[in-house]
Amino acid sequence: MVSVGVSRMRKKRVVFIDPGAKVYSSYYCNIVLEEGLLSDIRSVCHHYRYRWTLQQEGAAAHTARTTMDYLKKAHELH
Repeated sequence: MVSVGVSRMRKKRVVFIDPGAKVYSSYYCNIVLEEGLLSDIRSVCHHYRYRWTLQQEGAAAHTARTTMDYLKKAHELH
């Protein structure tokens, strides 16, 4: 499984999910977001001073309260 960011600014890296991994909120936040998508988003948006929106589907890891709290905190810090 993979996760990909799409942007009008530039290509984002592809984040590969470890085979057999259970993608719960903690894995999603720590691996997919923090180590993958958010680091790309932050570098591009900071450099060009863009605002950004993260669009997710309704997967349980995306809608979990811990994920929402993580994203709110991440957005406030940057």
